[in-house]
Amino acid sequence: MYYSFYFLLSVLVLMTCSSYSVAHTKSKGLGERVQQLTEMNFKRSVLKFNGARFRDYVKTAPRNYSVVVMFTAMAPSRQCTICRHANDEFLIVANSFRYSQVYSNKLFFAMVDFDEGADVFQMLRLNAAPVFIHFPPKGKPKSADTFDIQRIGFAAESIAKWIAERTDIQIRVFRPPNYSGTLALAMLCTLVAGFLYMRRNNLDFLYNKSIWGICAVFFCFAMVSGQMWNHIRGPPFVHHTHNGGVAYIHGSSQGQFVLESYIIIILNAAIVIGMIMMTDAGARKGGDVKMRQVLSIVGLVVMTVFFSIILSIFRSKAHGYPYR
Repeated sequence: MYYSFYFLLSVLVLMTCSSYSVAHTKSKGLGERVQQLTEMNFKRSVLKFNGARFRDYVKTAPRNYSVVVMFTAMAPSRQCTICRHANDEFLIVANSFRYSQVYSNKLFFAMVDFDEGADVFQMLRLNAAPVFIHFPPKGKPKSADTFDIQRIGFAAESIAKWIAERTDIQIRVFRPPNYSGTLALAMLCTLVAGFLYMRRNNLDFLYNKSIWGICAVFFCFAMVSGQMWNHIRGPPFVHHTHNGGVAYIHGSSQGQFVLESYIIIILNAAIVIGMIMMTDAGARKGGDVKMRQVLSIVGLVVMTVFFSIILSIFRSKAHGYPYR
């Protein structure tokens, strides 16, 4: 009886020690993986994974970090033009996180190329590229963990917003500096200075109210269209869609493209021209009555058409109230 008691006690002690050893080994493995990922992240903002690395760092449990993986096909033989544009936007988000104050080892960015990880594509049943998937610290990815490129596009700002929704990590996107605007402003100032120098003996045009009124109107157009937002955020000129096409209008009310702001300027200008035509037709006294009627009708049509176009653009960007 005593031997049986000691035997059971020995078995219980061995089981306790073995479970502690297994738990210690797992925690040690997790620490090693995080350390290795952090060291690799110091060298590259976007880690390149093959099938083995994907299973070691993404599929292996336990994890206390999130991984955002871009599945792509960058080889020239794959002829995936859109993959390169998506890779550029993904790299901007990764670099913005890597050099920001919110950087930590709780989030990593990785890329799996089809030619280096075909088994991963097969395991996840992926038959298209590019695809962005968020792998959470616990559990398997849900439907919301797959980025909807078809509806939102893959601009860096959209990717950062999606990551914030999945991980609660707010990433402020910093794009590489673009000096084309500064160069254009310098050239414009040079032309204006040269023009004033050539007309230095006749500057009466500076007192022309119409010229200053036109400049004020164009300044309002520039501000209303979002030129200041473009200067602060630095968005792309246009956006390449998943199907290889080009999108000129951003699909969200939280972003816009450079060309989109120019389109808004033109539409606002057309609306103002229509209003001026109607105002001028009503302000005229005497003269040809038919001409006044034509001006008022044409102005009304121009304002109505272009206002409908700009309203439809806002409706496509704001998917909820007040355009429901």
